Amino acid sequence: MKKILEIILNILAKRYLRKYKPMIVGVTGNVGKTTTKEAIATVVSAIKRTRVSAGNLNNEIGLPLTILGDYSTEYYSSGTSASFWLKVLWNGFIGLIIKQKYPEILVLEYGADHPGDIKKLARRFKPHIGIVTAVGETPVHVEYFHNKEHVAREKSELLRLMSESDYAVLNYDDPLVAKMAHSTRAKVVSYGFTENSQLKLSSYDYAYDEDGKPIGVSFKINQGISSVPVRMAGSLGKSMALSCGAAAAVGRILGLNLVSISEALSRFHGQPGRLRILPGIKGSIIIDDTYNASPAAMHLALEVLKDIKGARKLAVLGDMLELGEYSIKAHQDVGNMAGNITDALVCVGARAKFIADSASNQMLKENIYTFETSDAAKLKVQEIIREGDVVLIKGSQGIRMEKVVEEIMAEPEKKMELLVRQSRKWLAK
Repeated sequence: MKKILEIILNILAKRYLRKYKPMIVGVTGNVGKTTTKEAIATVVSAIKRTRVSAGNLNNEIGLPLTILGDYSTEYYSSGTSASFWLKVLWNGFIGLIIKQKYPEILVLEYGADHPGDIKKLARRFKPHIGIVTAVGETPVHVEYFHNKEHVAREKSELLRLMSESDYAVLNYDDPLVAKMAHSTRAKVVSYGFTENSQLKLSSYDYAYDEDGKPIGVSFKINQGISSVPVRMAGSLGKSMALSCGAAAAVGRILGLNLVSISEALSRFHGQPGRLRILPGIKGSIIIDDTYNASPAAMHLALEVLKDIKGARKLAVLGDMLELGEYSIKAHQDVGNMAGNITDALVCVGARAKFIADSASNQMLKENIYTFETSDAAKLKVQEIIREGDVVLIKGSQGIRMEKVVEEIMAEPEKKMELLVRQSRKWLAK
């Protein structure tokens, strides 16, 4: 039945693209896809009707579903029900018969669990603008890939099918992504902190309120002799600036000037669970990065914790899943880094014990705590927090680290809007 559903959805989606002719902006990579999608949508929605794929609707079912309609909320609450899919198919056929007010731009994510996945999706739904965010030194989802170069090859498939009239937007801070410029016939637009990037980011810094608490980031976007400042509240990390760099590149391709792009990005606050700043109990500050975890994203989050001002630095780190043969060393590397940064470390999950073991070479063992689950860890985290602490919380989505955030956030009544994975479907797991 799933295969039949996939065939019907793909046929309908292709017909929709032929009928309504939207521009497709495709995003892939191992780090920063979701924030990049949302930043792009924030910029381009100022001039075009825009739809952005939600969550992980990035496969042979999720991509055509997004093309057919904005079904993300219903999908995550009742996506397994027959009535939901009957509604999608019925509305899909109606949309082919009766013309609708369809988006002018679709911002879609292209995911890969196995070799060949992105090539298959790109053949079905070729983007006009393709963005590759990052691969990283130890990429996530590598069980079915030999090494990071193999992963990079898979991501580059999005670009290989593009034509001379299309655009490839590449993060030049990642050497593997920068090399993809030679893998496509599309016009290349680069972004990043790297000196030779066409959209160059600079002057990155943290923003604080009058009480010295972090409230966001500031940076500049430069193109040629033009430069604009961007100040963003609510989220932290250079990854936020990189996502905005990709969004700025797409905006420039569509004819927006840097001032308009900066104004749009100033309204962008990032997504729940992506280095979001939340007030915590006892006057603490939470850095909520619980959406997911890869080695590159974990290192980036720890860099943020190291650089941010705070009375003490606490990290609550969960397992990084789907790393295959890289798993033990990746967790040990995180432990070595965390041990040099944190005053207290809480490790959650079977693999996170390797984080704890490595961290014990850098810090006192009495300040390291290990737990099997986030439910078991959350009360200890609540106990050890003090006023003025900065607490980083991060782990793969299967470890459910958002439960720890809920335990220590100052406004738990706002969890539905502030935390990841708050649908009935997820909460029931």
